[in-house]
Amino acid sequence: MTIRKTLLGAFLLVALAPAILLAGLAFVKARAALQSEIEHSLATQAEAISAEMDRVLFERLQNAVVWSQLDVMQDLQVQDVDRRLSSFLSRVAEGYGGVYRDLSALDAAGEVVASSAPAALGTRFAPAVPWQRFSVAGVRVSLALPEFSADGESGSVVLRTPVRSHFGDATLGELLLRVDWKQFDALLDRAAGGGRSAAVVDAEGRMVAASRSLRERGMLLGRDLAGWPLPRAAGGAFTLDGTPLGTDRVLVGVGRAAAFAGFEGPGWRTLVIQPLDLALAPVRRMAAISLLLVAALILVTLAMATWVSGKIARPVVALTEFTRHYRRDRSLGNRPPAADGEVGELAGAFVDLVEDIDASQRKLVRASKLAVVGEMSSLIAHEVRTPLGIMRSSAQMLKREPGLSEDGRELTGFIESETERLNRLVTTMLDAARPRAPRFVSLDAHRQIRQTLALLAGQASARGLSLQETLEAADPVVEADEEQLTQALLNLVMNALQVLQPGGEVRVSSADADGALAITIEDNGPGIPEDERERIFEAFFFRREGGVGLGLAIVQQIVQAHGGSIVAGVSRSGGAAFALRLPRRHEAPQ
Repeated sequence: MTIRKTLLGAFLLVALAPAILLAGLAFVKARAALQSEIEHSLATQAEAISAEMDRVLFERLQNAVVWSQLDVMQDLQVQDVDRRLSSFLSRVAEGYGGVYRDLSALDAAGEVVASSAPAALGTRFAPAVPWQRFSVAGVRVSLALPEFSADGESGSVVLRTPVRSHFGDATLGELLLRVDWKQFDALLDRAAGGGRSAAVVDAEGRMVAASRSLRERGMLLGRDLAGWPLPRAAGGAFTLDGTPLGTDRVLVGVGRAAAFAGFEGPGWRTLVIQPLDLALAPVRRMAAISLLLVAALILVTLAMATWVSGKIARPVVALTEFTRHYRRDRSLGNRPPAADGEVGELAGAFVDLVEDIDASQRKLVRASKLAVVGEMSSLIAHEVRTPLGIMRSSAQMLKREPGLSEDGRELTGFIESETERLNRLVTTMLDAARPRAPRFVSLDAHRQIRQTLALLAGQASARGLSLQETLEAADPVVEADEEQLTQALLNLVMNALQVLQPGGEVRVSSADADGALAITIEDNGPGIPEDERERIFEAFFFRREGGVGLGLAIVQQIVQAHGGSIVAGVSRSGGAAFALRLPRRHEAPQ
């Protein structure tokens, strides 16, 4: 092998091996990180669904217990001769808007003597073997296994609780509540989407509720998933065989809610399922892009290595010819270039070349990380905003049409409001992808706070919410970017408004804090769980349905760019509180 081939092979090995190794390592790490994040999302979603289902079931059980103890239930002693109890049950069923299919009162012999469904009067109820038994406030309530129609889209479950006499320990009969099971299926349908499906299995492995895709497969009340090795007392995320669902491998998030108001729940587990191939599709796309970059790097490196190896070999070949000539002729020929000087220069050029290649590799890594954000920003700016603007303008023009019906005006209003919401979402994503440096000016923070509250006053009033201010800082002047500070305040107050119920309150206060200005935004809403107060500022982390998780990330970005800090905590009323600390003077970096 000639020296040129040796140098060429060594150069390619040194230049390309780290690049290929780094690309492979990046792929493995990205795959592991994405899978871990998806598993956490699945487990969190499953736990939230399980908690919501336990809460709904507990409400139904409480209703059964409370209604069974009402004075009107004592009409069972006289067989509801004046139909007062039937009228009461009808009003209750109607008042709950379809939550209950029917409410019935049975005498001690099991005959229906009062019911919200007149056709049920006089019939006998054939009790099924209880699926679950509960004790709520010392009262026994039994729950039958859900019953479903052939298509799986119509189901109900029966709750039964005894009615005791107010004048002794005698049992007058039972109160029977037939609960529409669709409300539970609806919870799972909302969780499904994007290739995900959701199901609820009981302690015996039966699927008692499922999202639409599983219901359509006829899996309700089946034990298709009973073979999965799932924990019974805890949640988590697992990679399992997807054969029962007709696929290869699946990621499964398992959730079991903690005790709710002393209610331990029925022992069911919520499963949120996503095929592994679908979950890891973004990693495969990243791998394809990485392979293209490595191929391009190989071609460039090969061309450069050929030239550099030739430059390195030329003085060595010249020196070899000089030595052969001397040994053959015993005379000096033309002197080759100075070995030390030429080799030194080539060595320096080689080192510079390697450094340039390393720098290029680092730039390629940074470019690959920013490519997604740049591509997304470009796509959103050119492919989304333009049609959104056209749709909004078209909707506004349609609203001015004289012959447009009321329904048409309502629909055009929907189009206009939704396009505006999407436009705000686009703006938020672009702000996160392309933050600009603050332009510091002296401004009155109190004036900014009042202006922010004034901008949102109409929205708050329309939802029955109140905005309050307690501005106690003696010196409200800070050096800050006026536009960015307003954006941060708007994001925080709007976040609070979006989670509050009518009657809620948002309070903004200020105070002096050792050379800095402290601003606090607090509400009396549901608050932020302690384990989420750090992660809530991460991009794409959100708890509110319909959110994207960029608002608080942008707020933190703005506050840190001003040299300040922001911390999430608990308000005095038990809701959420965000404490900002802004330096009064901006110090330029040295």
